[in-house]
Amino acid sequence: MTTTIAPSGTDERVSLTRWLGVGAVAVGTFSVVTSEQLPVGLLTSVSSALDISEGTAGLMVTVPGLVASATAPILPVAIGRLDRRHVLIGLIALMVGANLLSAFAPNFAVLLISRLLIGIAIGGFWSLAAGIAVRMVPGEYVPKATAIAFGGATAANVLGIPAGTLIGELTDWRIAFGLLGGLGLLVVAALLWLLPALPADTAIHLRTLADQFRNPVVRTGVLITFLLVSGHFAAFTFAAPIVDYHMGIDKSLLGPVLLAFGVAGIIGNFATGAATARNVRATIITISVSLATVLVLIALVGTLPLTGTLLMLLWGLSFGGIPVGVQTWILRAAPNSAEPATALNTAVFNLAIALGALFGGLLTNTFPLTTVLWFAAALSLLATAAVLATRPTAN
Repeated sequence: MTTTIAPSGTDERVSLTRWLGVGAVAVGTFSVVTSEQLPVGLLTSVSSALDISEGTAGLMVTVPGLVASATAPILPVAIGRLDRRHVLIGLIALMVGANLLSAFAPNFAVLLISRLLIGIAIGGFWSLAAGIAVRMVPGEYVPKATAIAFGGATAANVLGIPAGTLIGELTDWRIAFGLLGGLGLLVVAALLWLLPALPADTAIHLRTLADQFRNPVVRTGVLITFLLVSGHFAAFTFAAPIVDYHMGIDKSLLGPVLLAFGVAGIIGNFATGAATARNVRATIITISVSLATVLVLIALVGTLPLTGTLLMLLWGLSFGGIPVGVQTWILRAAPNSAEPATALNTAVFNLAIALGALFGGLLTNTFPLTTVLWFAAALSLLATAAVLATRPTAN
């Protein structure tokens, strides 16, 4: 397709094709986030099959996160003026191959290599896809398009991770990776058919990325991203043992619990998309305080199946709004530098996933399981303090 991109800030009605294009990006986001987080629901199965500890198995989340954090800022520079549509499709194709390698990995070392390739796909896709909404629709529709695009990430929690967990429980964890590779092929077809040409406006240089740090509001947005995301993944990477050992919920119910978590996350995503259109600062404060409160309550009173399940719903509701919330903050802080600013934030987002999973693994290998919940809550409160100390250029 050679559809041109609508300029931001016009009164042009958005065609169905454009919205389907935004939807295709959301499906791509769904696939890469599912690829990144699928090990969360398969952690126990993989550790048992490959005879490694659950803390070590957590490297399946750490490795792609670290690689993605490096890929996110480097790839936009490396590809120069290449059509972003072609690059996005190539990255999804890489994800397909990496998931198939995971499915046939004979040992943990090969599995980690496949996860490294996943990291390249994730970092590259997110660094480009995060800014697509501002180019696909006029300015007045950007909050809605952003919520749709990031809804793919939350939908991964609703459908991807729980479905992968259920498949792993009913069959084998390798089949879950293989089916995800097959889904990726469908995503490639959808992007080929629906995504318009996305030529680069200008080439991005490393200096352009570094210049984003001169904007104090962007700096705060990046810090908020790091604190909220690293805290969440320090705990959520070990959702399976938390649900099983701490909440006393039968292991066979892990899939449904994660499904409920994801449904709540979808609600949180779209509620945040509407709220940030009014006041992004107040929205992020609400998210960070809510997340800290829920994590503390899980540690203190989430020891029964009923209370544990209810608190998991609130956890999903709180976290669901983080991606669209921090992305909206970044876009408003740097409206004329959407791609480099989002590339920088994507790098930090994935670094936070990796370090959160890493420190979560270290904590669970050394201290009681609930320690990761207190750690995550503390980081969320620090994010609240960062927001209070900075006022965005526009609410």
